[in-house]
Amino acid sequence: MRRWRLHRRTELRFADLAEMINPVVRGWMQYYGAFYRSALSTLLARINTYLVRWTRKKYKRLRPRKKVRAAWERIVKQFPRYFAHWAWVNTPLMIKVVRAE
Repeated sequence: MRRWRLHRRTELRFADLAEMINPVVRGWMQYYGAFYRSALSTLLARINTYLVRWTRKKYKRLRPRKKVRAAWERIVKQFPRYFAHWAWVNTPLMIKVVRAE
């Protein structure tokens, strides 16, 4: 997964990234998800972290964390099945969800 170097592929569109990684991730989900789903969820969240890094590199206006967090939430709501792993995990590791108490 690290060899994909997603953050360096800023010439690609979001759809191109989905087309590139979805078959691989879908295979992981089918194989490893049957045996050790909890370990796989961490890996899938890590993919989201790489996607956020790609977003911040591609779109300069989304460099601040607040802006990228808002953009991420908007994208996930608009396209909930865009990436195969969003069915299980749709938050990245780097974005902490702050809950009001």
